[in-house]
Amino acid sequence: MKRWLSRLGGVALFAAAFSPVAMAANAIDVYRDPSCGCCGAWMAYLRTQGYVVTVHENQPMAAVKTRFGVPADATSCHTALIDGYVIEGHVPVEDIRRLLAEHPDARGLAAPGMPIGSPGMEMGAPEHYDVVLIGRDGSSRIFASHGPKA
Repeated sequence: MKRWLSRLGGVALFAAAFSPVAMAANAIDVYRDPSCGCCGAWMAYLRTQGYVVTVHENQPMAAVKTRFGVPADATSCHTALIDGYVIEGHVPVEDIRRLLAEHPDARGLAAPGMPIGSPGMEMGAPEHYDVVLIGRDGSSRIFASHGPKA
């Protein structure tokens, strides 16, 4: 009886993990220029963390950023959407997870520029960088800091 209940629990856990709701929570759309290698590295990183990545290429990236409300001072090379939020640039998964858990009234997160040491940019000595929360009004504030102390 215990073995049967254990198997039943395992089947239920497996089904819950692959339900449309669970899968939707890990679905992310990434807009990128197809010639950008670091964008591909960031998407590979997302996949290793359990995200289902849908790629949109050959889009005019300036128009994508404008459409999703990314301020000029927060831009990076790629733009993603998850659960109604924009994710701009090389944002670490732990920040995305925190954003989705806290669910602030905001446009999303950005790792402005292309900080060395951020996911997908693991070349050379890591630098300190901030991930900013982009407000609905386009303002931003530090959401998380990464890398060596400044």
